[in-house]
Amino acid sequence: MRLSSGVEALAAYSESEQRTVTRFAVEDGAIETDQLSRGQLCQWVDGFDPLTGEHRGRVLSSPQADLLLDGTINAPKSFSLVALIHPELAVEFEALQDRLRDRVIRIWQRELNARRGAGGKIRENIRRLEVVELQHRRSRALDPHIHRHLWLSVKVQGEDGAWSNVDSRVAMKLHTLINAEGELAACTDPQWVEALARHGYTINDDGEVAEVAAAVRPLSRRSNQIEANRAIKLVAWRADHPGQEPDRDIIRQIDRFAWSKDRPTKPQHLDEDEWEQLVRHEIAAIEPALLSEIAPRPVVATAPAAPDPDLLAAKALVDADRRSAASGGRFSLIDVRAGATRAVASSGTVASREDLAPLIDDVVARAISEVVDVLTVEPGRPQHVKGFMTPQTARLKLELAERFDRLNIAGINIGDDVLARVAAATLPGVDLDPGQIDAAAAIAGTNRLVAVTGPAGAGKTTMLRLANEALRLQHRRMIVVAPTKKAASVAAREIGANASSLHALLADHGWRWDYDEAGREMWTRLRVGEVDAAGIAYLGPRRYPIEVDDRIVVDEAGMVDLHTARALAALAEETGAQIAMVGDHLQAMPVGHSGAMACMARRSGAVVEMSAVHRFHDAEYAALTLRMRDPVSRDAALEVAEELAQRGQVHAVTDQRMARDLMLHAHFAAASARQRIALVVATNDEADAINDEIQQRRVDRGDLDLRAIAVGMDEQRILVGDVVQTRLNDTVAGVENRAVWIVRDITAEGVELVSTTDSANIRHVSADYTAEHVHLAYASTVHGIQGETTDVSMVGPGVDAAGLYVGMTRGRLRNDAIALVKPHQTAAGVIADAMMRGLPEVTLDDSRAAASAELARAARDPEPDEQDAAGQIDRLIAEATATLQGIDSRIASRSATTHGRGTADAMLGDELEREVRMDLEVRAAAAERLGALLVTSAPSHARSHLDGEDQWMPAASQARPTASLGR
Repeated sequence: MRLSSGVEALAAYSESEQRTVTRFAVEDGAIETDQLSRGQLCQWVDGFDPLTGEHRGRVLSSPQADLLLDGTINAPKSFSLVALIHPELAVEFEALQDRLRDRVIRIWQRELNARRGAGGKIRENIRRLEVVELQHRRSRALDPHIHRHLWLSVKVQGEDGAWSNVDSRVAMKLHTLINAEGELAACTDPQWVEALARHGYTINDDGEVAEVAAAVRPLSRRSNQIEANRAIKLVAWRADHPGQEPDRDIIRQIDRFAWSKDRPTKPQHLDEDEWEQLVRHEIAAIEPALLSEIAPRPVVATAPAAPDPDLLAAKALVDADRRSAASGGRFSLIDVRAGATRAVASSGTVASREDLAPLIDDVVARAISEVVDVLTVEPGRPQHVKGFMTPQTARLKLELAERFDRLNIAGINIGDDVLARVAAATLPGVDLDPGQIDAAAAIAGTNRLVAVTGPAGAGKTTMLRLANEALRLQHRRMIVVAPTKKAASVAAREIGANASSLHALLADHGWRWDYDEAGREMWTRLRVGEVDAAGIAYLGPRRYPIEVDDRIVVDEAGMVDLHTARALAALAEETGAQIAMVGDHLQAMPVGHSGAMACMARRSGAVVEMSAVHRFHDAEYAALTLRMRDPVSRDAALEVAEELAQRGQVHAVTDQRMARDLMLHAHFAAASARQRIALVVATNDEADAINDEIQQRRVDRGDLDLRAIAVGMDEQRILVGDVVQTRLNDTVAGVENRAVWIVRDITAEGVELVSTTDSANIRHVSADYTAEHVHLAYASTVHGIQGETTDVSMVGPGVDAAGLYVGMTRGRLRNDAIALVKPHQTAAGVIADAMMRGLPEVTLDDSRAAASAELARAARDPEPDEQDAAGQIDRLIAEATATLQGIDSRIASRSATTHGRGTADAMLGDELEREVRMDLEVRAAAAERLGALLVTSAPSHARSHLDGEDQWMPAASQARPTASLGR
């Protein structure tokens, strides 16, 4: 789902073949439909009643105003394949999408809201909500891809009868649940599953139709797409030139059409029968048996064994936790519901959505009974507020802090005079700034924990070379590690020390990581002689032995996740080694939960902030980047943005197309000047679009040709001379994840790559590796460009604070940013907003503060009346009772596994006691507030039964013996 302006929406409609569209209006769960003509659709998109012309709510006159939420119903492509092969399945597939569409729009009407009151603080339920549906049978690449667009108008009618805008923030956060409903329907809908079975088909664990899944990628490969487009064009040319055959020039034009810059726009007059026959021929070429009838298969009403709700609840929490990395490990009730829905979808159960509802509700309740609630608030908290955390993530944060506290043994820094002599011998002619000297002195000293933070271009590599030599003179070793193999290789080359990935070091010392049945990340430690999951005996550290007082330096430490940091801290505690984390927590975050570097920095005996910047030729701009890195306020960010604008480094655009054109112009201007450029964008989709356009323009200019073509990730075309990125470490080929290359040659066996910075660094990767792990890299997201240094850089619109800062610090010579400006905005204001960061969530207190701030921004239900308050109290008692019963069950389960011998982990007991008391305190406080409302509103003769300080707690506590509350 994404916000869409009216211009974008109508442009998308103009590409469709529909003369009218269907409008769905939902009121109280009831759906009505009608047809809108082109003119009526224009009215509807602009916020008018398409039948009466009456405007709904406030007029949004700007053509760039967001007027739609554009959601897409997508299904696995194998569904479209079997629908094309079997007309009956095509009918069933459309019916499946009808059922899913109706459920989605009912969920929107029931769970979205408008806002009322000053500052939009009051949540208004929606009475009427309208959606327009567009249906498509093909992708833009002419592959079979049956899908639908649901355009949700931002204009909704509240229960108070007024028209206003939907709360789009809630709609975006609800979309994870909408996606989960789609997965559930695709895997469990009995009518669809039975229809597949009648034709001999089954759904595999990946959600694809198992019997045709192998044909999906070959059919979708761009090589097949070229041939499909080429064949269509040839048919049209021969029809226009009967009795003739195209010459070489015509063939070249047809080939260029097949790789048109916007990537296969649909021909305006495509014959449906011809297209279907073409796809059938392609399927037959891949596997002829796919067009043959398959014997029907039996259908079971449920999975072979009833799903385990506790396992499903664990999977639901893992799903929510994985999606919480950007919010410090916090997730919402909506995230838990989505996780529960996905877990049931993957369970193998086949049943109607109504029959699955009790199971999903049970899974949600079990999952919620396990979470840590970082908020202590009244009932009625909006479901989209991220106030929950898994116990595992909470424990990780606590344990990591405790380990760093134990490791934090104070020492001394190496003397400046000694370091000066080392610098004179090691780095002759290099002027070191005070920050570099202080950092090297700390790392070469004896403080057990050292944290060195600094902005991009601060000279951390030069500093580490100095520290390495100072340690060597003390007969101590520097062991350099980094979160990625690419970063480790760069560090080894530039520092002159042995380096490895951090995971390789930990694996050498016995750590193994895997996932349990629920998908939860599990770290274990092998003892010498034990056998790992691969059947290999662990013989102890061989590649990276560690001795007392060795200094483990973690480069790019801001990208270290909590699990990995905990293992590193344990290793240092065990071996007597010292740790130095060097990096910038304000640049790109790790894939897992972040905060490890910030956690150590708060507990380090030596913390050094490197503030000088050496990367840029412009000293004034270097100083400006320091203020850009982490502005203290919105006003401070605005000052920086205005200075950037005055320097000509901010470009205002009014739509995404203008932004893309600017980035393309910047690329070719840099290429003409023989400069390397970094193009940093917000999403992978935008990177793909820019990459494709740059490549096509290079083809049009004659810089690239089509004589040799390789297929890359997501069916991208790869040509000789393209800039590409490898996305998987491969020790045999000698390539690393996120390394950037230029394609030197393409053969039947594979692709030859040469480094963008070292022409002698040549690698060969296979055709299979290329198809799975190589993509174009003219433009990249922040994670793809992190660690790179170029001549110039341009940052596209929509990036976050880390993306803006990283992008604006890649270029030595110049760095520009693009601001997508709407009416009443300024370019500087847009850039200033992008600079602002949320508070780092290092501790549970940090997470509580962030969740409270999110809650303060959310619209809330109006204060309840007397009847509502009484009902909420009843719900509180029921929820508290369920929580206590769930904890009883966990204690009983743990006791059973230890055969009643009392050997259960004491930490579990302490954890349960904390959970019980926190839960009861939260609910008691809420009940007291609701009780006060009842007392003040009830007649005097009805108040006596409400008096007394323990009216709420006993009702909940009676559900269990008091003795079992804690141990």
